[in-house]
Amino acid sequence: MTKKLCGTNYPISICFIVVNEFCERFSYYGMKALLTLYFLNYLHWDKDLSTAVYHAFSSLCYFTPILGALIADSWLGKFKTIIYLSIVYVIGHVVKSVGAIPTVGNNDVHIALSLLGLILIALGTGGIKPCVAAFGGDQFDEEHVSERQKFFSIFYMSINAGSLLSTVITPILRGDVQCFGGDCYALAFGVPAALMIVALVVFIAGSGMYKRNPPQGNILLEVCNCIGFAIKNRWRSLKSDPQRNHWLDWAEEKYSKRLIQEIKMVLRVLVLYIPLPMFWALFDQQGSRWTLQATRMNMAFGDAFSIKPDQMQMLNALLILVFVPIFDLVIYPLVRLCRINVTPLRKMATGMVFAALAFGAATLVEVNVVKTVVDPPPAGNCLLQVFNLANGSISVKIPDSDLFPEPIQYLEDPPEYKTLLLGTSSKDLMMQVTFEGTAYECEQMFEQEKAYSLILYSSTTGIKCKLVEDFIKKNENGNPLLRFLSTETEAIDLTVGAVTFQVPANYNVSANRTVERGEYPDVSCHSESKECGPLNLGLLDFGASYTVILTGGLSNIVPHKMEDVKANNVHIAWQIPQYVLITAGEVMFSITGLEFSYAQAPANMKSVLQAGWLLTVAFGNVIVLIVAEGAGLEQWKEFLLFAGLLLGVFFIFSIMAYFYTYVDPDQLDKFYLEGSGKEESDDDNTKKKSNDINLKKTEKSTRL
Repeated sequence: MTKKLCGTNYPISICFIVVNEFCERFSYYGMKALLTLYFLNYLHWDKDLSTAVYHAFSSLCYFTPILGALIADSWLGKFKTIIYLSIVYVIGHVVKSVGAIPTVGNNDVHIALSLLGLILIALGTGGIKPCVAAFGGDQFDEEHVSERQKFFSIFYMSINAGSLLSTVITPILRGDVQCFGGDCYALAFGVPAALMIVALVVFIAGSGMYKRNPPQGNILLEVCNCIGFAIKNRWRSLKSDPQRNHWLDWAEEKYSKRLIQEIKMVLRVLVLYIPLPMFWALFDQQGSRWTLQATRMNMAFGDAFSIKPDQMQMLNALLILVFVPIFDLVIYPLVRLCRINVTPLRKMATGMVFAALAFGAATLVEVNVVKTVVDPPPAGNCLLQVFNLANGSISVKIPDSDLFPEPIQYLEDPPEYKTLLLGTSSKDLMMQVTFEGTAYECEQMFEQEKAYSLILYSSTTGIKCKLVEDFIKKNENGNPLLRFLSTETEAIDLTVGAVTFQVPANYNVSANRTVERGEYPDVSCHSESKECGPLNLGLLDFGASYTVILTGGLSNIVPHKMEDVKANNVHIAWQIPQYVLITAGEVMFSITGLEFSYAQAPANMKSVLQAGWLLTVAFGNVIVLIVAEGAGLEQWKEFLLFAGLLLGVFFIFSIMAYFYTYVDPDQLDKFYLEGSGKEESDDDNTKKKSNDINLKKTEKSTRL
């Protein structure tokens, strides 16, 4: 007999299942939250490839549940399927974590391990997805319906809790813990791996208490076989047999009329699923394109704290917990009070509009975000700025160009890069530099599609010049980039936060390094001969690239901060409206869509519709993959494209929904009860027509 919790009707075994689900969801969402920045900063992929691989992984996670359901229902049963695929899941996490250790092989090894780990994780998480909730439901006796419903509420709360906590914690482990000289992806992936091990151990610990139902065959396979037989039979009998009312009726020779009628009802719903992937194409970009947008925004909330770009995803999980009761208890009842019939398909269509509006909001944010981005020069051009260190104003004249019409002042922060026309892939230019009435020649080689700083300084023989290549791309994790230029005759070491800079002497430039955003009033400094600090660098802000010029002599070094790339000036709080809109759309679209699907399907066909629903998510991610790799649009134009496509799909779906008529699947029991298990008679077609007529009488007249 099943053990119960404290005299209730709740089996003790469900405690293990709920804890298992919490840990598994923590491991999945915690790992997934880091992926885009991991691809960019660790594997050094570009934004489009990172987005494409992210969505390829997401798509695979929603294709594999069908495989898991087939294994569980046709072969191993739910319990063994969860155990075996959880082991695959754990191996995937471990492989993924090992791939994030810089000392393990080169970049090719890291890529191979990362992709292998992601494939195993997709097999694991997708494979157990259709099993865990159903296995939890199996623990209850048939008469304990209300307890089972409450279990599912607790179960889905554990999913949201795991998602919320993980998307807050793992970005902190990534960014705030430093290992191997940078962000600690190995730890950030290792913690989700540990949670998945805990999930597996907890699930196995309850194995002696579970009620296990043997595999009973997979209805999805039976549906596919029936459809295949109908198509094949119709093709073979195309000329010899008379026409039938529906193409599925060609399966009557082998399959029961009840099954055929149930499949017809399911297909009517699956046809409505055809436009749905476009919603998921927008929704799942929270972890890819929206995270990339966040890296180019100001993430500081005053002096109190700063948020990580990959932490913004937690807003969705948080808002879901808030919005579901608000919509159910407030918004929907208020709409009904206005005598508006709130049907499921109307809710879903409205959810599409909200998602499109979310991407409209994202477009407006993106247009303002890119204003601080330095666009790379086109072919045949380069970018140039000038640092004047000559202790007086200087005029710079470039042949066939008027880039610097005004004199450049001593230690003037260049307002922006100038575009220098080369006309070829590279060009040797002789520039004329005028200082205190004397002209000096400066010859430098420029290459196309690069950015440069021209450093002008005084020497005993006059004005000298050096050309330094600049890095104008904003840091992918949002933090500022910093380099130093020293006028001293000795090399200098500086420590900014946790980062040490070796600054060469004699007007040379240190390497660009990433530092944490923040105030730096007390930077330590020393050379081989003496201490030369502390230095006050002030605020190093999100998204900026700085060149700090050190002047004044070792005894009294003065830092002069130049802002090569402007700091992010759009606050990350401006992403909140798009998260609010997309989450409102999710509540109306996703939750309602599942309820509608279940209400319109016969009891034994609900798993078929669940499979169809998961496939819409998978194909939605495929759409993003194609657009990211193939469209080549500016980001704001891509956002606008997705918003427009979803609005187009909204109109198509609304027309389809208008002509959809709601049915009551329970009426099938009434119509086919007498005929179940009996031989088919000669007038089966007549009975079928009668049943179809009766079924139509049960259809509701409500549309959309």
